[in-house]
Amino acid sequence: MAASRPTQSPAPVQATGFAELGVPPMLVESLAAAGITSPFPIQSATLPDSLAGRDVLGRGRTGSGKTYAFLLPLVARLAGSHAARGARKPRALVLAPTRELASQIEAALAPLAKVAGLRTLTIFGGVRPNPQIAALRSGVDVVIACPGRLEDHLRSGHADLSGIEITVLDEADHMADLGFLPVVRRILDRTPGGSQRLLFSATLDAGVDVLVKRYLSNPVVHSVDTAQSPISTMTHHVLHVEKDSRLSIITDLASAPGRTVLFTRTKRGAKTLARQLNARGVPAVELHGDLSQNARTRNLASFSSGSATTLVATDIAARGIHIDDVGLVVHADPPVEHKAYLHRSGRTARAGADGTVVTMMLDAQVSDVRDLTRKAGIKPTITRVQPGHPVLTVIAPGERRELPPVETVVVPQAGRGGSGSERPAGTGTRRRRSGGAGRGNGAGNGGAKGSTGQGGSGRSQGSSAGRSQASGGAQGGGRPSRPAAAAGSGRPHSAANFSSASRTR
Repeated sequence: MAASRPTQSPAPVQATGFAELGVPPMLVESLAAAGITSPFPIQSATLPDSLAGRDVLGRGRTGSGKTYAFLLPLVARLAGSHAARGARKPRALVLAPTRELASQIEAALAPLAKVAGLRTLTIFGGVRPNPQIAALRSGVDVVIACPGRLEDHLRSGHADLSGIEITVLDEADHMADLGFLPVVRRILDRTPGGSQRLLFSATLDAGVDVLVKRYLSNPVVHSVDTAQSPISTMTHHVLHVEKDSRLSIITDLASAPGRTVLFTRTKRGAKTLARQLNARGVPAVELHGDLSQNARTRNLASFSSGSATTLVATDIAARGIHIDDVGLVVHADPPVEHKAYLHRSGRTARAGADGTVVTMMLDAQVSDVRDLTRKAGIKPTITRVQPGHPVLTVIAPGERRELPPVETVVVPQAGRGGSGSERPAGTGTRRRRSGGAGRGNGAGNGGAKGSTGQGGSGRSQGSSAGRSQASGGAQGGGRPSRPAAAAGSGRPHSAANFSSASRTR
């Protein structure tokens, strides 16, 4: 099973359309119907080899167009082989590190699979396994899976990979970072040795290099727009702030028109910041590992549909998650290492669009941020700012949402006879619940009695919008204006009022 040494590819084919690269006409028409007519560099480079059946190692940053670079040859191969669909034996396998990325790959695959008459299935944890088992038993052509749950099905005998014709590893370096490589190796050992394999990764670290040498046969290497490549449309800023003014400055940036993604280091930090932004009138949802899969899906759909204009996330969203038209990424907490900085920042300036990245820096973080940006290969503009500084409107232009005053809550102190201290709403451990806010994570969970109905309608609107957009695959776009506050409520938005989904590119 040992592979030959990878060979560097020649210069990429300068193609103006997918048909010139050898993509079958029915798939070209499907892409055109979604408004995708011009291939990205990673697609132009890899498609001639992957469509010819060769093993390919594609290196490129997230947002460079890798998804269609492997989906098109996968669908083309299955459509041309005419092999019978068998129970428990899929014909193609795509491995992805996160549930969100697996769902987005499936969404991008759906229109292509439809025209080719293929049946697909996503497999990941956090949801009941029985529907997945039933689908495998009835027969599927393509499985898009996270390694852990797929291995469960393999061990129980509900899945059999002996009929796999093509295997794709997406975000292989992220799987290595998450410790999935032993599981990935056990899964690949169950696939036929002569089947085609495509591996896509932003970097070629030691763990990924082992996979390449062991499982890819004489692969062609294409390095296009790698993680260290500068993005001409991305602008980097570092804002040197005082601890007391950090939240006000983040709120100012997030209240500008357009979609914003904020990153925190911890799940607790994401929860707290989302709550604080909502209390200040900025519609925000959170994304982190403590949420159930349904809550994560609803919150992504809310952000994708525009119900929420700010996504507060841990590094779970730094790889693979794609929402069009994110114009601003803010590192509310600077990441620990430079690869995380690059992957976080990659949520903006995708597909040739403009984007801005801001890192919040406290006095104690100056040395760490300096090392971080040096290793990331970027030269940011560093500005010491206070609330209202002119650079904030340069970074995030446009009229700010009119924010309500921060409500204060008197918290009685024990043994003081009812005297208390004032605390901004949305901070600390006790806060006043808005009268119309619903409980729970998604809009569909409903609101309190007397609500205007936003809680009940948000789930269907957000989810349907997210699903309808997921297969669109637009390859870029401008930064839209933020929607007005939800009708029928003058109160600050709560994370409970929003729901979610996502798009892939």
